[in-house]
Amino acid sequence: MYTRRMTITEELSGHRLDFSVSRELGVGRTYAQTLIRDGRVLSSGDRRIKPSIKVGLGEEYSIEIPPPERLDLEPEDVAFRVVYSDDDVIVVDKPAGLVVHPAPGHWSGTLVHGLLFRFPELGSLNGVERPGIVHRLDATTSGLMVVARNGLAQESLFKEFKERRVSKTYLALCHSVPERAAGRIDMPVGRDPVNRHRMAVTNRGRAAVTDYTVIWSDGGYSFVRCAPRSGRTHQIRVHMKALNCPLVGDELYAPSRRSPFLSPRVFLHSWKISFTHPRHGGPMDFRSFIPDDLIECLRAIRVPSAIPPDRPELSSAPCR
Repeated sequence: MYTRRMTITEELSGHRLDFSVSRELGVGRTYAQTLIRDGRVLSSGDRRIKPSIKVGLGEEYSIEIPPPERLDLEPEDVAFRVVYSDDDVIVVDKPAGLVVHPAPGHWSGTLVHGLLFRFPELGSLNGVERPGIVHRLDATTSGLMVVARNGLAQESLFKEFKERRVSKTYLALCHSVPERAAGRIDMPVGRDPVNRHRMAVTNRGRAAVTDYTVIWSDGGYSFVRCAPRSGRTHQIRVHMKALNCPLVGDELYAPSRRSPFLSPRVFLHSWKISFTHPRHGGPMDFRSFIPDDLIECLRAIRVPSAIPPDRPELSSAPCR
């Protein structure tokens, strides 16, 4: 534990104490509030300390910073592509088969372990040793994810996701053809009451919305662009199944359909992601390669070319 002195500058004067502490330490406001409520922020005067008090120019505070909690996470050299990084954010292209978080059966070799290996400073964010994961992809899904590199970025990105200001676009291959070529699926998603390992469209679920557009249909398959407007577990997989168009390779939601992949893999790729940069507020837009295994799957359906030459937006174009 160590103590840090904070003197209120003109820039911070008039702001809340929790905001000022978060700016001073470079941590999220939630963690700053925890420090204040735990009595770790002390005033040089007789002020009653609460997160909501407004601070004044020249006021002085001392902040006791506890050591980070210890987690048994050993950095590992895990294969994934870093698309972009700066002092605040990292954008990665996750391959299918890579689990994001440690979990039973996957205590090593996850994206978390790989991030700690490449970016050691992620080991301590907001007082807890953990990387700045703000959203996730299923292990069987490939594509783009954004990771926060410090506490302020993490808080900003969490807020963006909560307010649905992060734009994500997925490419999916489905069995069958939807009745409409484009539409909005507005169906609540929750835990399947019969199979607790699955999610399902259920009135007891949480609101979930997915916009979709069929790019082409051929041979009983549909290549679809999906844009989720909410972030429910397995949302696209559940919504497309609700249209009687389950995703190719999805052994959980279409167990009777033979998968074309040799390892557990769903034809679902996080193709585009757009968000506001947490520091300078500028737009950040990225596009991922379509992985080779998905390209080969498309080619098997649309011989001789899976991707029409007049549709360059579907090509395996490099990210930003």
